[in-house]
Amino acid sequence: MTDLKTRITEDVKLAMKAGDKARLGVLRMLTAELKNREVVLSQELTDAVVIEALEKMLKQRRDSESQFRAGNRPDLAEIEAAEIVVLSHYLPQALTEAELEALIVQGIAETGAAGMKDMGKVMTWLKPQVAGRTDMGKLSGLIKARLG
Repeated sequence: MTDLKTRITEDVKLAMKAGDKARLGVLRMLTAELKNREVVLSQELTDAVVIEALEKMLKQRRDSESQFRAGNRPDLAEIEAAEIVVLSHYLPQALTEAELEALIVQGIAETGAAGMKDMGKVMTWLKPQVAGRTDMGKLSGLIKARLG
C-alpha cells in the first residue's frame, strides 16, 4: 500500500473513532474512488495515482462549489468547500509562483517550444512535475502567457 493510501486509511479510522461524520463521508468517497481505480481501471495504486484521483475529485468539488454559488445556494457551496479542505489536506505542498515560473521556463527550454502550437509538449513535460502541487488551469494560463 502506498504511503498516501495508508495515511488515508488511518484517517478513516480516526474519523470513525472521533465520530466526525462529515470528514468520514469525504474520506469514504475518496477510498471508493481509489478502489475503483485499483479494481475497475486495473491501475496499480501509487502515490501518483492517488494524487491524480485527488485532483479529479477536487476539480469536481470546485466546479460544484462555483455552480452552487452562481445558483444562490450557499448552503450547498459550503458543503463542497468543506470537502475541498479535507481533500486538499492530502496533496503535496503547493508550488510558489517563483517555482512555477522557473519550471515553465525550464519546460519551454527542454521541449524547444517556440509558440502556442507547442503548448501541449510543455504541458506534457510539466504535468508529472507539478502533479498535485498546482492548479492545471492556472498552469495552462501561465504557459499561454509565456508562449503567446
